[in-house]
Amino acid sequence: MRVGVVLFPGTNRERDVLTAFVRAGAPRPRLIWHEESDLAGLDLVVLPGGFSYGDYLRPGAMAALSPVMTAVRAFAARGGYVLGICNGFQILIEAGILPGALLRNVTLRFLAQDCHLRVERADTAFTRHFQKGAVFRAPMAHGDGNYFADPATLARLEGEGLIAFRYTPPAGELAREANPNGSMNHIAGIYSANLRVLGLMPHPEDLVDPVIGGEDGLPLFTGLAEALAA
Repeated sequence: MRVGVVLFPGTNRERDVLTAFVRAGAPRPRLIWHEESDLAGLDLVVLPGGFSYGDYLRPGAMAALSPVMTAVRAFAARGGYVLGICNGFQILIEAGILPGALLRNVTLRFLAQDCHLRVERADTAFTRHFQKGAVFRAPMAHGDGNYFADPATLARLEGEGLIAFRYTPPAGELAREANPNGSMNHIAGIYSANLRVLGLMPHPEDLVDPVIGGEDGLPLFTGLAEALAA
């Protein structure tokens, strides 16, 4: 398994992702500068969190125009696996790789807190180490995580099983107070139609070691490592 982690000016979670894959038993990821366009030999491309280009214009808008994103679009179109976390999810949407929009949180505040995510399906490379309906804890750190889509897009995502995770309380029921950014249908992450591109707002890579508070997010990375090594 070969993983590439894209660095934009303002990215700040690349080392967290690197640590997560090392903890999952995967080889050390290759770091890819945003001006590069060579993704040859990679099995997975990760767009990590941060504030690419200082979030000027809109979060992810300028990064979506970087040279590397032309290569990422082609990589995804060929069936390559792509993971976008927080700002990476915003970039995937701005680049047109995933549908919808990420708006300002309904609180109009930057949210830095733990949340709980319910796994909506367990038959993907990203969730194979979870059970459907399982709930795990993940930190959130964003000001623009309010997922929005037009009715037709939302109906397609729901109907085709492309919702990856929803914000819920620990027990797994849907509740407004567990969705502090106001995302439609409590959506915390979505898949592409072929289930090979995942974008999510919270940070599972920040809970992969007991030393830093727990291993709740580690199954996502161990599952990926095993699926792509097979």
